[in-house]
Amino acid sequence: MSRKRTALLALPFAALLALVPGTASAYPNPGHVTGSVVTHDPTMIRTSSGQYLLYATGGGIANKSSADRTAFTAGADAFSAKPGWWSTYSSVPEAWAPDISYHGGKYLMYYSVSSFGVNTSAIGLAGSTTGQPGSWTDYGVVYTSNGSSDYNAIDPNLFVDDDGKWWLSFGSWWTGIKMIQINPSTGKQLSSNTTRYSLASRPTGTKAVEAPYIVKRNGYYYLFASYDTCCAGTSSTYKVKVGRATSVTGPYRDKNGVAMTSNGGTPVLESHGGVIGPGGQSIMKDADGDLIVYHYYDGNDNGTPKLGINLLNWSSGWPVAY
Repeated sequence: MSRKRTALLALPFAALLALVPGTASAYPNPGHVTGSVVTHDPTMIRTSSGQYLLYATGGGIANKSSADRTAFTAGADAFSAKPGWWSTYSSVPEAWAPDISYHGGKYLMYYSVSSFGVNTSAIGLAGSTTGQPGSWTDYGVVYTSNGSSDYNAIDPNLFVDDDGKWWLSFGSWWTGIKMIQINPSTGKQLSSNTTRYSLASRPTGTKAVEAPYIVKRNGYYYLFASYDTCCAGTSSTYKVKVGRATSVTGPYRDKNGVAMTSNGGTPVLESHGGVIGPGGQSIMKDADGDLIVYHYYDGNDNGTPKLGINLLNWSSGWPVAY
C-alpha cells in the first residue's frame, strides 16, 4: 500500500533556505488541520464551489471534505456499493491510493485494488459529474499485474501533458515505478502505444519505492515518490523524494544527477520529531501555491496515521516543503 486555508509556515522562508537539506531540522511540521484527520494515501481537489474533496485508502474509498483546508469532516465512501470485480484482487475487498482529477467536465478517480505484500493487483477507474461520495460510476479495470509480473499495478496517478496526451504512472516495490499512455476518450491504455515505461527503481538493496505523482513546473517534469517502509506506525521509515526530467517518460534524475532508476531521489519530506514516515503523497495546485498532501504517523499519538498538508516553494528549481 502505498500507498488548510492555513498550511502554517513552520519557519520563515528565509530561515528555511539557510537550513541544510536532508537534515531533520530542514523539514516543516504539517500545517494545522482539525476534525477527521486519520488517513492514508490522500488525494485532494478543490471544486468550483471552493469545497476541498479528499479521498483516501480504505473501504469503498474513504472521503473527507473541508470548506477551509483546515477543518475536515468525514463523509460516506466514494462507492455506496463496492464494484464486484474487486473481489478478484482482494479478499477484503477495499481500494487503495486513489487519484482524483478533473477533465472535460468530469471528475476522474483512478484507484488500486490489491492485497498487502503481493502483486496480484489492478488499477480501476471511476467518474463523477460532482465528485461527491456516492456519485461515482465505476468504469472497471484499467491495468493489472499478477504473480509473474515484475511490477505492481497500484498507486496510480494521471498526468495530462501540454499536448493533451494522458499518462498514467503507477507502481510499488518489485521493479519500481512504471508509466503507460492513456486514451483520453476511454481513460484506459492507448491501444497504439502499449509501451510500459520505467521511471524509478531500486535495483540494489530494498525495492521500496512507490506512490508516484508527476507535475510539470518551470519546463521540467517532476516525479515525486515514496521510499522505504509504510504502514508500520512509529516504525515506519517512509519518506518522499523527487527527481526531474525534460520528457514525461524520463529519464528522471535527482539534484545530484543520479537517475531515479538507479536509486536516485532528492528528499522532500522525511521523519522528524513526532512526524514519522511521511509519504503516500499527492500534489495539488491551490490559489496560494502548490500543496503536498500526505499521511504521516503521529509519534505523539501512538503512531496514528494522520493528514499532513504543506506548501511547496519552487524558487530553487526543486520543491521545498514549508
